[in-house]
Amino acid sequence: MAVNGFGTIGKRVADAVSKQPDMTLVGVTKTRPSFEARRAVEKGYALYLAASGSKSEFEAAGLPVAGRLEELLGQVDIVVDCSPDKVGKENAKLYREAGIPAIFQGGEKADVAEASFNALGNYDACRSKRTLRVVSCNTTGIARAVSVLAPRWEVDGWSVTLVRRASDPAETKRGPINGIMPTFQLPSHHGPDVRTIFPELAIATTAVVVPTTLMHVHVNDVHLRRPPGGTAEVLAAFRATPRFHLFAGWERVEGTPQVMEYARDRGIGFNDMMENVLWEEGVRLDGSDLHFFQAIHQESIVVPENVDAIRAITLPGVSGPASIEMTDRALGLRTTSGPRS
Repeated sequence: MAVNGFGTIGKRVADAVSKQPDMTLVGVTKTRPSFEARRAVEKGYALYLAASGSKSEFEAAGLPVAGRLEELLGQVDIVVDCSPDKVGKENAKLYREAGIPAIFQGGEKADVAEASFNALGNYDACRSKRTLRVVSCNTTGIARAVSVLAPRWEVDGWSVTLVRRASDPAETKRGPINGIMPTFQLPSHHGPDVRTIFPELAIATTAVVVPTTLMHVHVNDVHLRRPPGGTAEVLAAFRATPRFHLFAGWERVEGTPQVMEYARDRGIGFNDMMENVLWEEGVRLDGSDLHFFQAIHQESIVVPENVDAIRAITLPGVSGPASIEMTDRALGLRTTSGPRS
């Protein structure tokens, strides 16, 4: 397979694919020389030119180029598009002309692909599609939580306030530096995006942007039709589900700084946190109403979803639980053995 775009998401997807026992990374693309292009070469990834990329510019930087994107597409079974937002829709034409399946990211509108994808939410419905869109980081986090709660207790209504990071750590041209900025799209786009996976879900989302680069935090209020026996039952359900990480009170994880310090200590990939992060003390059941916080690492949460989307398209005989298990084991995430609901 190929990764078109070797930036924040693309470089993580490329590394994740290279660790999978049933996948081969043929090459990655960049449009201009950068430290990320140099790292691709240092890692042994064949580097191809995307869009208006100039071979001479790369060669002047001492970076060998294997060819152009069109040549790369002729060598692969599938491409994962990790280009900047809105560029994927233009690239879709190239993929159709090359006759290969493609996976897009959540920065594109839903109509860029046949279906939106979340491994826990709708893996089976996405098998054998030609094009899939892995939903955004926030939508991925919400969809994972829905996949835990809705089948067990049925959801009558879900309200989420998203406290959004202002930028990724490497970005220098976005803010705010000092302020809390309401997002005046009411509801925010996240709720409709979740419904591309769970069409019948009654969900409303709002968002504010705050001056941090670490993670997003979701404040969830969920009304359950068939309430569980208590908070402990809800915690057990989250613990039993892959791609959730719960911190106990004694671990003294007060917020996102300690979460990312844990991720650095653990040392997976780019010191990433690919799971939904919950705090045991931040989950409470009040009758039929469930309240919980979760933190979402925007740079990495969609990475395992991209790997599973590849299998859903190219290996339809592999079940969702089997793919999740294989992906997470290769990435060093917690796995759970045995059947899953």
